[in-house]
Amino acid sequence: MNIRRFAIIFALLLITAFAYGCTGQTGSSNQVLEDIGIQEAFELIQSNQGNPNFVIIDIRTPEEFNEGHIENAVNIDFYSETFREDLDKLDKSKTYFIYCRSGSRSGRAMPIMEELGFQEVYNLSAGIKEWIVEGLPVVQ
Repeated sequence: MNIRRFAIIFALLLITAFAYGCTGQTGSSNQVLEDIGIQEAFELIQSNQGNPNFVIIDIRTPEEFNEGHIENAVNIDFYSETFREDLDKLDKSKTYFIYCRSGSRSGRAMPIMEELGFQEVYNLSAGIKEWIVEGLPVVQ
């Protein structure tokens, strides 16, 4: 009887673990952290024009930011000693679009934002360098 009960419990645990593992969920099931391409990024920005819950973050240095950035972007320097703390001050429930020069720094920022509990973050995987090559607008 004990062996049978153990086998049933084990089977139920195995089925539950398998079903949960197949959902692809990690951490908070509500989090969306995704790398996107140039066209997808442009469409995301266009569809969120005027949305106060959509924030564009340029994580390049202030000097790079001043050379040209995506309109309405705020600058939070990845290399700043306070980068993590600056991110942590933001409203985690808003939707964020982040980018850097080539996608490297913003790619490294994604796990930080995930750990801090941001709910929805999109990363321009190609960076602003490719954004400019595609002829998309920047402001100074």
